[in-house]
Amino acid sequence: MTHDHAAAPGRAASRPFGRLLTAMVTPFTVDGSLDLDGAARLATYLVKEQGNDAVVVNGTTGESPTTTDAEKERLVRAVVEAVGDSARVVAGVGTNDTRHTIELAAAAEKAGAHGLLVVTPYYSRPPQSGLVRHFTAVADATGLPVMLYDIPHRSGVPIETETLVRLAEHGRIVAVKDAKGDLTATSWVTSRTELAYYSGDDALTLPALAVGGVGLVGTSTHFTGALTKQMIEAYDKGDLTTALSVHRRLLPLFTGIFRTQGTILVKAGLAACGMPAGPVRPPLVDATDAEIVQLRADCAAAGLALPE
Repeated sequence: MTHDHAAAPGRAASRPFGRLLTAMVTPFTVDGSLDLDGAARLATYLVKEQGNDAVVVNGTTGESPTTTDAEKERLVRAVVEAVGDSARVVAGVGTNDTRHTIELAAAAEKAGAHGLLVVTPYYSRPPQSGLVRHFTAVADATGLPVMLYDIPHRSGVPIETETLVRLAEHGRIVAVKDAKGDLTATSWVTSRTELAYYSGDDALTLPALAVGGVGLVGTSTHFTGALTKQMIEAYDKGDLTTALSVHRRLLPLFTGIFRTQGTILVKAGLAACGMPAGPVRPPLVDATDAEIVQLRADCAAAGLALPE
């Protein structure tokens, strides 16, 4: 028995971006400039060694608030060139300005992106009608499939169930990165639409699969990707014992990566592994020695060694 459904009853399953995606950090050089060679190397590692079906660039984990529009476009091009033949590249283009978001979406399409991640406009706190107008305008602006990013603890406004049902009628709005933490709301949307639901919270991936989710857009998956994909595939095969076992094993890192802002700890962990990462840009700050010690402990608890 499989559980490969994120569609309304009786309709075909859909995984437009595969099972596993990582919201990739953006590597910088020591002086804080964009490291395109490092980005290509990191994306290749995520796809070939960590089993990612797609990578998300220019998301919050990629420090998109601090990268310029030109840097965003160059990053998309570099990652598409590196892994575009073997994985999807999804470009984060969301802002709280509809016109600017459309400009970023057009630039991402021109740069070769395979899809768009569009976060709820933050800080402005638009009403639900404003969200419909915003997301529809962005989806109308390119030929790329769109993943909505529902993360009210950052944006200030949730995408309500009825709004998601309405947006699902758009032919290019195909998926949701769900960081709402409300599995009841998720259940209602997956039961009423064909939207592909990707958990936006690493630790909620397995519960989300149980209510119609299809996978994960992860952060800890910079390190846990191969095992996380094993968990998802075990669930698909009906092997719930294995899926739960892997979930429990990885839980210390699923949650530990967020002890401080996730980008900070991912970059610290990648640096320890000799992978491209570099510093974070202000207002973020690099991990402290104590935070790195705790990260090593969380990795060890998940059975993953972080080099000294």
